[in-house]
Amino acid sequence: MAKLAMMVTIYDCLDTKEALTGLRLARQAIGRGQLVVLPTDTVYGIAADAFNPAAVQRLLAAKGRGRQSPPPVLVSGIDTLTALAERTTPEMEKLVDAFWPGGLTIVVSARGTLAWDLGDTNGTVAIRMPDHDLTQELLRETGPLAVSSANLTGQPAALTASEAHEQLGDSVAVYLSAGDSSDSRMGSTIVDATPTLDGKPARILREGTIARESIRDVLGEIAEDAS
Repeated sequence: MAKLAMMVTIYDCLDTKEALTGLRLARQAIGRGQLVVLPTDTVYGIAADAFNPAAVQRLLAAKGRGRQSPPPVLVSGIDTLTALAERTTPEMEKLVDAFWPGGLTIVVSARGTLAWDLGDTNGTVAIRMPDHDLTQELLRETGPLAVSSANLTGQPAALTASEAHEQLGDSVAVYLSAGDSSDSRMGSTIVDATPTLDGKPARILREGTIARESIRDVLGEIAEDAS
């Protein structure tokens, strides 16, 4: 357990006792509308309750972003996709079956009845199920979390909780550490699957840990360029 300035603590979740304490405090922080830094299978993320608009705004402010850059949402299971999406397609299901949990973020049309405000989403939501046991455990307790990479906008993504703290400081209530998150600062691959609602090919918005060729192998066809 590393105590930092302004009474912020990094909890070493490779230690079972610290992991239990860190998860409990992280869950409480999320419930209070505060921010938590957590590990994923790509880079470290900064998280907030997806259904707390003030908390989501706090996340954007901590990163130095505006509403025009809404955060993705992390979920604990594949079934949550159908709860958050207005409608799914066979292409969406193929992507999820092939790459979840893992480094794929899929953009879908958000269910209109959801009581949240992630920013200027144009009726969509970007969803990912991370392949990380600690973060999945937290997600099962908190529900969906709005999460973005744990760094200031324009700065390198954090590979450790300490790197995240150097950039975000006491804007975050709890830091959960699980060692280095990956060997690179590459984030998840983002695929816009909303065109498939109209029978059109999905588009890759950002190529990350999952290669374009892997997406093409699953879908058979993808749009060549993101618009």
